Amino acid sequence: MTAYLPHNLRSDARDNRERILDAARSVFVTDGLEVPIREIARRAEVGPATVYRHFPTKEMLIAEAFTDQMLACRSIVDEALADPDPWRGFCGAVEQLCELQARDHGFTAAFMSTFPHAMDFAAIRTSSLTGAAELIRRAKDSGQLRPDIVLDDLILMIMANNGIHANTPAARLAASRRFAAHILQAFHASPTSAPLPPVPRLVPAVALRRPERTSETRG
Repeated sequence: MTAYLPHNLRSDARDNRERILDAARSVFVTDGLEVPIREIARRAEVGPATVYRHFPTKEMLIAEAFTDQMLACRSIVDEALADPDPWRGFCGAVEQLCELQARDHGFTAAFMSTFPHAMDFAAIRTSSLTGAAELIRRAKDSGQLRPDIVLDDLILMIMANNGIHANTPAARLAASRRFAAHILQAFHASPTSAPLPPVPRLVPAVALRRPERTSETRG
């Protein structure tokens, strides 16, 4: 995000801006987009006037936080493409994308629903998808990714990961990590039985009772 910052900002102003964005992303994820500016300012340990000096409207603040989220996706893909080991890069991208989405906790969907015309993210999305397609090609050429895997499979994985629901953010993140591990084993050209991440608690524990035997089953 450095390229998006005004170059004439003093270091303390840049620090304030980043604290505001960090606080905004955190509170939007946990409490939704309706959180008042004064609460974001409190979390960032600045005054409301400082928030408005950097972001004159709440929509601008939300859009900037969303832009960071989109650029994070692109950064994950770029780092994976820079890895000299294509399969390791592919695995790292899958794991980090799933984790990023798990931490998002519906923020992206809420943003697009509330502010559908706030920004044009088509170029970032296209760039990310192009990079993802190249990740798949490289992993296939290495012989470690199944030859029948296509970009739509990666999109399907993201959609499925987005459907994970849990009682706590920690459980959601744990579930996403285990899901990513399942996906990578399924995508591997020669599946292995590597240990999976711990099983998350997604629902309250229940005691499973064996069905009572009827006269027919005793027969």
